[in-house]
Amino acid sequence: MALDLPALNARLHAAAPLIQNITNTVVQQFSANVLLAVGAAPAMLDHEADAGQFARLANGILINFGTATNQQLLAADAAIRVANQMGKPWVLDPVSVGVIDFRTTRIQQAAECHPSVIRGNASEIAALAGQGAGGRGVDSTDEVDAVLVAAMSLAQSTGAVVAVSGARDAIVEVSDSTVRLARVGGGHPLMPRVIGTGCSLGSLTAAYLAAQRAPDGRRLASDFDATIAAHAHFKLAGEAAGKTTSGPGSFAVAFVDALYALQSADLARADVHLEIREMPDTCGL
Repeated sequence: MALDLPALNARLHAAAPLIQNITNTVVQQFSANVLLAVGAAPAMLDHEADAGQFARLANGILINFGTATNQQLLAADAAIRVANQMGKPWVLDPVSVGVIDFRTTRIQQAAECHPSVIRGNASEIAALAGQGAGGRGVDSTDEVDAVLVAAMSLAQSTGAVVAVSGARDAIVEVSDSTVRLARVGGGHPLMPRVIGTGCSLGSLTAAYLAAQRAPDGRRLASDFDATIAAHAHFKLAGEAAGKTTSGPGSFAVAFVDALYALQSADLARADVHLEIREMPDTCGL
């Protein structure tokens, strides 16, 4: 079936999914504003006492250990357990994996719990795949093209769709030995200068995933297609915001406005290239 980004966006608006964000404290408000701008409903419930119960109500979940506390780690465990029991989509953002030992261990454990999507920068994806040492804090020191094989390996080992953010995003799905790869262009150079753009992309991805599931559990579109739609939406909004601003402060405001202003039909002009490859031989990597 052909990729129909406008239809995926229309479902997002119609569904208004409730997204539980167990995410870092630095980006909570920005991520909430991003979800509200696209028509989703944010919830930042990250206490271990109620995260599992709320996960039963949420339509999708983001797990982001950017500033993880013991409370958030326990909350994530509870929410992931419920998501898997109930078949709810959830996104893992492996912030700074490979940089610090304890964080890396906890993220690796989460990655083994069947996330729907793993979304990170190039260095994070390489490190989680066991093919890199991580970046500089939260910043990537690798290019997207350099970690494509690592992304494919991670997708194959976890069963998740793997999304790598960069100048031109890469989204990977592996089935048997067949790789589906999407490259999404666009955006603006100021996007990495605004705290929360990457983290909130994880929230938006969870929203798109949730919107493609009917109330009776039927899949209206694949997780791969939904992930592409989220990244395309972000890139288009970044382009639009960059046309009216010259610095990161005004860009942040314009970016949220652009997310809100984008119509379903606008996604038809997204810069998306799809291809199919055979899974490469990763022996020795």
